Amino acid sequence: MHAPDPHRHTALPHRRVGGLTFPAISLGLWQNFGHATAFDDQRRLVLHAVDRGIFHLDLANNYGPPPGAAEESVGRLLTGDLRAHRDELLVTTKAGYRGWPGPYGEFGSRKSLRASLDASLRRLGVDHVDVYYSHRFDPSTPLTETLGALADAVRSGKARAVGISSYSAARTAQALQVAAQIGLTLSVHQPSYSLLNRWIEQPGPDGRSLLEVCDDAQLAVVAFSPLAQGILSRRYLDGVPADSRAARGGPLRPEWLTPQALAHVRALDELARQSGRTLPRLALSWVLRDPRVTSVLVGARTVDQLDENLAALDDPPLTAAELAAVEAHAVDAGINLWGSRSSDL
Repeated sequence: MHAPDPHRHTALPHRRVGGLTFPAISLGLWQNFGHATAFDDQRRLVLHAVDRGIFHLDLANNYGPPPGAAEESVGRLLTGDLRAHRDELLVTTKAGYRGWPGPYGEFGSRKSLRASLDASLRRLGVDHVDVYYSHRFDPSTPLTETLGALADAVRSGKARAVGISSYSAARTAQALQVAAQIGLTLSVHQPSYSLLNRWIEQPGPDGRSLLEVCDDAQLAVVAFSPLAQGILSRRYLDGVPADSRAARGGPLRPEWLTPQALAHVRALDELARQSGRTLPRLALSWVLRDPRVTSVLVGARTVDQLDENLAALDDPPLTAAELAAVEAHAVDAGINLWGSRSSDL
């Protein structure tokens, strides 16, 4: 049985918004917690993260592969090594992308969201999650129904708080209006955000960006893919490694690694070196430079990768001159993988 580090709760800076407290860096369990990764390796990474002060574990019903595998792995830890520490942790999950076959295996209907939450709780071996998200905007389901299902989750005690993920600025504003009408508090938004994916800064129809909408409503912002699906990890500076996400046919497609995009990545790598950082640390520091970003989710594959990401919190803030130099290369590379399925709708 693992004994967590007694100093873990003072190891990282915390940020509190809208009643929720997050570590500045959180652990996302999207791509490295499926059946292809040995459970011992998953266990080692999660327990190391907890020892380092990460108390936010982010999941979804479809994380694996196969769907549900990541929740099953975390469930083993919550009923084993972490059983005595459940209330110290912020365990979050989502529904909206395909979790099982058939028309109710995805999207935002009340039936789908309620069934998915029940299945997630069974896999996790807990009676509630701390945050339950609508994983994407569903144009075929009224927001009153989708958000009503989130309200049901809170009223039933199966979720302590709820949020939305990848909703555009306009859809987030609409969701906030509907939530107010039905007496629901939305607490957090989870969008993608990185040096190469800056859509949350762009003005919506009312002139406000998603960051501004969230700030006005005091929604926590938990940014995912801060390393742009690994493009900002230095793995692709000299081509596509055989064991990389792009080579394995994951969500990062090789055609996105254009000469123009990689030229900007190499320039950012050089700027990182000049400032005494690594490229991943520069990327994380840049996302966290904005006080409206509450936490960033990292999807480390190894303990060493996680430690390098956490080292970004020890780096000094980026100076005005460094930010200006970075700005020339912080350009959209067309890697908002979720845009056509949520944030563009």
